[in-house]
Amino acid sequence: MATNTALAASGKAAPAPSQRLQGAGDWARRLPLLPALIFTIALTQLPFVMTIIVSFMNWNAYYPDERGFAGVDNFVRVFSNVNARKAVLVTIILTVSVVLISLVLGLLIALLLDRKFRGRGIVRTLMITPFLVVPVAAALLWKHALYNPEYGLLNGMLTAIFGDNAPQPDWISNNPLIAIIVALVWQWTPFMMLILLAGLTSRPMDVVEAAKIDGASSWQIFTHMTLPHLRQYIELSGLLGAIYVVQNFDHVFTITSGGLGTANLPYFIYQTFYTAQDYGRASAAGVVVVIGTMIIATLALRTAFSLFKEENK
Repeated sequence: MATNTALAASGKAAPAPSQRLQGAGDWARRLPLLPALIFTIALTQLPFVMTIIVSFMNWNAYYPDERGFAGVDNFVRVFSNVNARKAVLVTIILTVSVVLISLVLGLLIALLLDRKFRGRGIVRTLMITPFLVVPVAAALLWKHALYNPEYGLLNGMLTAIFGDNAPQPDWISNNPLIAIIVALVWQWTPFMMLILLAGLTSRPMDVVEAAKIDGASSWQIFTHMTLPHLRQYIELSGLLGAIYVVQNFDHVFTITSGGLGTANLPYFIYQTFYTAQDYGRASAAGVVVVIGTMIIATLALRTAFSLFKEENK
């Protein structure tokens, strides 16, 4: 009674019993999810918050007495460090090369697999297989089974084609960055192919058939109908691929151990943290990578949302 009198005095109507029951029902449904939410926040966000805090500290395990607040010095050192700038350049080269080559190959394979032929389901499953391989296992496969100059498959093929006098190049030592790019393209092409194949299957085939009846060639249908329809699928696959490739560590660590000019930003962070024991600078570099990845992820999500909106129209 007192509560209702106070609400009446303030000019606000008391909530109806149905509204109170609805609010209680909403909380009853949300309450079982609360432990999972707390666990997720503790597992994902607290480490990142600690990383941000450490990035503003002067914290090197070799000099424990000099630990303290450093301001933005770690970020300045990251951007002014020669090795860090080289790592940024290598990261850009790796990401752009892998994404573009994987997109082109994925589009070509998706166009082939969109045709009807016997055993298409089996072929599609086999084409997806490289993407399902654990990245470290895939890197080891390329390093030892294919690139090895003594018993690798590539040099074995050269011997089988040109005989015993065939050249036996050391693929990793001669072309270290290209060796990593090829291994990454092999694993990420199926990812691009899957997204683009989904886009091809959603084409309005009645319009395509009408264009064929009107005398349009296959090339005209591809350039004027298929590519415009796949534009957002291409953008989505490229942005999602860039998010993952920019964070790649397994192939660089396994194939070249960051040597021969192949150290990217994730490997630079690894070296700074475990070799130099500079926790502050490594955390600052990690924050920079996360911010860059979040920017790419935002673009990817916007593209995905616009794609879903068009599909629902």
